[in-house]
Amino acid sequence: MSSSTALSGRGSRLAALVVGLCWLAVLFDGLDMFIYGSVLPHMLEQKALGITPGRAGDLGSYATFGMLVGALTAGTVADRIGRKKLMVCCVALFSLASGLCAVAGSVTVFGLGRTIAGVGLGGLLPTAISMVTDYARGGRGALTVGALMTAHHAGGILSAYVAKWLVEPVGWRAAFWVCVVPLLFVPVLAKAMPESLSFLVAKGRAGEARELAARYEVELPAAPARKEGADRWAALAGLFRGGEWTQTLLYWLASFGGLLLVYGVATWLPTLMRGEGYNLGSALTFVVLFNLGGIVGMLVAGRASDRFGAPRISAIWFALTAAGVFLLSVHMPLALTFTVVFLTGVFLNSAQTMIYATVSLRSSPGDRATAVGWTSGMGRFGAVFGPWLGGQLLAADHGSWGFTAFALAGVSSMVFIGIAALRTPKRPAPSGSHQDLLAAS
Repeated sequence: MSSSTALSGRGSRLAALVVGLCWLAVLFDGLDMFIYGSVLPHMLEQKALGITPGRAGDLGSYATFGMLVGALTAGTVADRIGRKKLMVCCVALFSLASGLCAVAGSVTVFGLGRTIAGVGLGGLLPTAISMVTDYARGGRGALTVGALMTAHHAGGILSAYVAKWLVEPVGWRAAFWVCVVPLLFVPVLAKAMPESLSFLVAKGRAGEARELAARYEVELPAAPARKEGADRWAALAGLFRGGEWTQTLLYWLASFGGLLLVYGVATWLPTLMRGEGYNLGSALTFVVLFNLGGIVGMLVAGRASDRFGAPRISAIWFALTAAGVFLLSVHMPLALTFTVVFLTGVFLNSAQTMIYATVSLRSSPGDRATAVGWTSGMGRFGAVFGPWLGGQLLAADHGSWGFTAFALAGVSSMVFIGIAALRTPKRPAPSGSHQDLLAAS
């Protein structure tokens, strides 16, 4: 075997190690994120902790608010303690918070547990994406990140089976105890995961970075150009100069509706389907199909956007999502309903990512990170609002309007991104990295 082949082999094994560890961490992230929606029908039926539909919506929003906080603070914290330590802390945080939910004797304690879990969940995903990007083999960054993103939907599938196998015979608390199991993964992650090379270089720890790169025969990244706070605010102001403010607001509104739809459906799908007359087993099967569709959609949307344009695909995807969500309010034969749920998952989970692709394509290189980051941040408020909205509709005995309300959110995103697509971009730029787009979601 030649020396170059040996080096390539060792680098590939390191990439596989990092991706594998991050994939498991994101799997647990998805499990914890989706478990509440999977057990919610049972909790409402049993009136666990005295939860009402309205309060259930509030609880769903607590987790997404925590995710907003975690996502916004992850970069700052990672710059201080390192990406590896932050990942370890995030997994430990949402695992322990699930334990708090499992022992909760009141809605207040349960809500506190979901909020704390949300902070860990929101901080983990962008950090994991940064880690796999650091160690991805040359030319395979997008493929590596795409593979990592499938873990989140795999966690959603796992949550449905955990609820299906444990909730009826044992109770809802057992499902949250399962979400504590990732705590056993924490020492493995702490011991086996190497620190981010980018972090070591950025912190001036060049010796450690060179030693780590030499040990695993990987390329040492260049030191990043760091921006001062004033420069970051100047980049934000640039999104509103001239006629750019209209385009920026259209992107923000589209992102708000998109994440309202994503997290609203993720939280309420099993409950709404039970309200349409399906039994709990079928309702949880819908969660499995929805997340399988999400995995397929992530792999399909990027190729379609490369060929037909991200703005066009995003608008079409949202239109198809709205149609699929609305159809779920119609009682159809079970096989047809399964098909609609799967296809809705295909389009819904990738339509939002194509908003980020559009923003990246139409931003100048210097403004791209700011534009995508703020579009994602504004969308996170929709993620908080979606679960709350579903709960309010059910509390008012308008559960049948739940799918209609979420479908209208899809229509609004289709309109906003469609109008933005029709406007001629003033600052055309090469496509941004696929990693940044997925990190924003």
